[in-house]
Amino acid sequence: MVTLEIRPDKHFLVREAVEEDLLAVMNINRICLPENYSYGFFETILHSYPKSFLVAEVEGRIAGYIMCRIERILSKFQRFRITKAGHVISIAVLPEYRRLGIASALLKNAMKILREVYDCSEVFLEVRVSNTPAINLYEKLGFMKVDRIKRYYIDGEDAYLMARELPFPE
Repeated sequence: MVTLEIRPDKHFLVREAVEEDLLAVMNINRICLPENYSYGFFETILHSYPKSFLVAEVEGRIAGYIMCRIERILSKFQRFRITKAGHVISIAVLPEYRRLGIASALLKNAMKILREVYDCSEVFLEVRVSNTPAINLYEKLGFMKVDRIKRYYIDGEDAYLMARELPFPE
């Protein structure tokens, strides 16, 4: 059991998502991101990787979420090595709750779970090249741009593939 790290001075709670959260998560996804998924997709990720699907609550309202899956990939850091990695599929925070540290807390907790529960040695994600606030957050948390994927998004925009290693806990 991994304890989620939340500082007591924060006014939000990060916890594992449950099925009853999925409609709120889908609503956040539709408000915040142009890439939307079906209920079945969210449900599959929740059931397949329940520990790394997290939500943030503010006064009982779901204000943000992160969902990850586990993949075997060619390492972004060690040549010719297949590794177990966490893939951040989606992370979003409602506009009125941004700049409170919620996205950072979601990502930090997800990375801890990916390392300690799922034994991942790396984590990666895709981000629009125009999404400077997200890129800045990811870089602050140790992610590096490892590739640029041309026309990754349905509207034709490129994505940066960003990744970081997940060291063993000390």
